[in-house]
Amino acid sequence: MKSPHDVQLIRDLAKRYAEIAAKPIQDERRDLWRRHNSLQRTRPLIYMRWLAAWNEHPWAQPECEDPFWQGHERFLKQMIVQDTIGDDYVIEPWITQRASVKMPPDGPWGVKYNRIPSTEPGGAWKYDPPLKELDDINKLVEPHHVIDEETTRRNFERLQDAVGDILEVSLDRSPAYTVWRADLSTDLGYLRDIGQVMWDMMDNPEWLHRLLSFMSHGVQTVHEEAEQAGDWRLCNHQNQAMPYALELEDPRANGEPVTRDKLWCFMAAQEFALISPAMHEEFMFRYQFPILEKFGLVAYGCCEDLTRKINYLRPLPNLRRIAVTPVADVAKCAEQIQEDYVFSWRPNPAEVMCCGFDREHIRKVIRDGMEASKGCYVDITLKDVQTIEHEPERLPEWVRIVREITDEY
Repeated sequence: MKSPHDVQLIRDLAKRYAEIAAKPIQDERRDLWRRHNSLQRTRPLIYMRWLAAWNEHPWAQPECEDPFWQGHERFLKQMIVQDTIGDDYVIEPWITQRASVKMPPDGPWGVKYNRIPSTEPGGAWKYDPPLKELDDINKLVEPHHVIDEETTRRNFERLQDAVGDILEVSLDRSPAYTVWRADLSTDLGYLRDIGQVMWDMMDNPEWLHRLLSFMSHGVQTVHEEAEQAGDWRLCNHQNQAMPYALELEDPRANGEPVTRDKLWCFMAAQEFALISPAMHEEFMFRYQFPILEKFGLVAYGCCEDLTRKINYLRPLPNLRRIAVTPVADVAKCAEQIQEDYVFSWRPNPAEVMCCGFDREHIRKVIRDGMEASKGCYVDITLKDVQTIEHEPERLPEWVRIVREITDEY
C-alpha cells in the first residue's frame, strides 16, 4: 500500500543523510579506523553509542504511520543526529533493507523463550527457561539458513522505489545466527538460565558439553549454508566499532558474495562474566572458537570483564580487538594486551553521562584510563548509555571534553 506522506518524509531524510555521508570527514575517519584496527599509530578514536537513550531525544517520536517506514525513519534520524556529535563514527552512503530470514517457528532453537514482563513500565523482565529437565535437550531443533525470497523482494523493492535515486539500497542477506544469536552464550542463558548453567558445570558437565556442541555445530551449519548460498557480503562486517582494516576490504553495499575470511566477526560471552577463566574456556570459548576462526578478523567482548581471561583468548589467530569494560582492571588489561591487539576501552556511562554531568570528573576518568593504557592502541567507546537525562547536548560536549584529553596521547 502506498504511503505518500511516509515516503516523502523518508525521501527528505534520505537527502540529508546522503549529504552527510558525502562529507570528506567520512573518508578521513575510514582511514583512521583502517590504520588503528591494523595496529598502526593514530590518535585515540572515539565512538559514542548512545541510542539506548534515543527515546529521550526530541526527534524520537515517529512521524511515519507505517511500521515499515518507521524503522527506516528511526535509522535516518539517528544517523543525522550522530553526525552532530563529533565522534569518529562513519556514516556510510547507503541504507539497508534486511532480508526476511526464517527461523524455527517456536524460536531460534525450536523452543520458546518465555519472557515474563515487568509489572512496572520500563522495569526488567525475567525469563522462564525452556530447558528445565535434562531430557528437554531433545526438543531442540537444528537451525538452517533459509530466506523468504518473496517477502525479501517485496520489502527491497519498496525501499528501492522510495529512495533508490538518492541512496543505494543494500540488501542484507546474512544469516539470522550472527552476533547475539551466534555467540552461544546469550542463547544458552535463555535456554537454561544463567544460574542453572553454573550448577551444570559441576553437576552435569557432560550434558552441558553436549548442549554447547549442538549449538556450536548449528551456528557453523548456518554460516556455511549462507556462504554456499552467496549470502555473506561486505556489508556484513561486525566488530562493535567501525569495521575497517588494511587486511580486509572495506564495508560496502551489495557487491559480490564473499567468504567469511573476508569479514570481521564480533562475539562475546557476557553471561559468563562470573565464570572462572578455565571454565570460560572449557564451557564457552572452545565452542566459539570454530565459529570465529572462519572469519578474517575478530573483536571479542562486550560488557563482561575479561581482565583474567585475555590469555585464554590468545590461541585465536585472527583475534584483533579486545573489550576493556567499565568493570575491568584497565591497567592489568593493558599489561596483557600491550601492542598485540586493539584496546577497546569502554568507560562507565553512569560515571560520565547518565547520572549527572561533572566535567571535571569526566576529565579525571578519561585521563586515568589513558594513563593506565599508555602504549596500547586505544579507542574509546561510550556504550550502554541508558539515559542522557533529557539533555542531548551532553553528547557532543562529552566528545569535545574527551577529545581534548585524548589528543595529548
